[in-house]
Amino acid sequence: MSSATTPALDFATSAVNQALSVAQKIGLFTLMVRIRRFEQTALKHYNGGKMGGFLHLYIGQEAVAVGTISLAGPDDHFITAYRDHGHALAVGMGMNECMAEMYGKQTGCSKGKGGSMHFFAPDKNFWGGHGIVAGQTPLGLGLAYGLKYLGRKGCCVCYLGDGAVNQGAFHESLNLSGLFEIPVVFVIENNGYSMGTSQQRSSAYSGCLAQRAEAYGIAWDAIDGSDVFEVRAKAHIAMERARTEHKPTLLEIDTYRYYGHSVADANAKKYRTPEEIEHYKQNHDPITLFRRRLIIAGILTEETADAINLAAAEEAAAAAKFADESPAPTIADISTDVYWETDHNTPAARIGRHFFND
Repeated sequence: MSSATTPALDFATSAVNQALSVAQKIGLFTLMVRIRRFEQTALKHYNGGKMGGFLHLYIGQEAVAVGTISLAGPDDHFITAYRDHGHALAVGMGMNECMAEMYGKQTGCSKGKGGSMHFFAPDKNFWGGHGIVAGQTPLGLGLAYGLKYLGRKGCCVCYLGDGAVNQGAFHESLNLSGLFEIPVVFVIENNGYSMGTSQQRSSAYSGCLAQRAEAYGIAWDAIDGSDVFEVRAKAHIAMERARTEHKPTLLEIDTYRYYGHSVADANAKKYRTPEEIEHYKQNHDPITLFRRRLIIAGILTEETADAINLAAAEEAAAAAKFADESPAPTIADISTDVYWETDHNTPAARIGRHFFND
């Protein structure tokens, strides 16, 4: 099965994008800007010694999370890897709880126990934030299987990087999703590099990585991740296929990260030339391109766009202040939140069955 979408289309004219109101289009732009300003602020304070652990920045990839999650329905679920800040804000998590988590504070979304790689919001159908490469893919498969088992019209969108496509767990997940017709949409956020190794040096492929879906009888498509309208148009097809037919899809979204694999990646400017990074910033930045598009369409003005940017920067600065002033976990906290059912002494804690009994 090959890509079913005709290339070279103006995806703004697709039905799912034409249905957007002016306010919703500005909302998409605002959310992408908020993600970027949040991350720039996080980087500043990480370098200032306020955070421990790792910090994997999403800067440059904002249209992927925003475009896909903007299509969410009430029974859609989302799960991702360790580059999870963009997805967290896109599902509606607040900057305060996310920044506080990176500071390791009690007010964080995981009460300071997860850090940058482990944001969670079960109330928003967001299941993390996982540090094991491709470890989230069988979990996403399981969430989608649960939806089918319960007869719910929803899907699970499971994100992974191009570095995860060669992991055995991912191929096992593809096999089971095709074999049992599970409503999961696997999204490869292809930023071109598996840590410091280029895709060309790490993966065997002919056309693109998503083409591997053909081996499992799964539909696939390739997407320009700098165009939020294209992301929405093509992801909508895959998510509807999952919801209505219980059929999986493998999407490869071409994107780019401006910084290293993590802040600890000291060689980020050695395996990539400065010219390459600057080329993507000038020609493929999803925020710059969408801002320009909205201004040309008369939806946004330069002044409004600047005001949105300023408000996002101020929100992120306030979140950093909130995190800095929040209390740290206590020694007693180490024994709580290990297992929710046990902490709350629910009946499920005694039988070990939860999701399938809802």
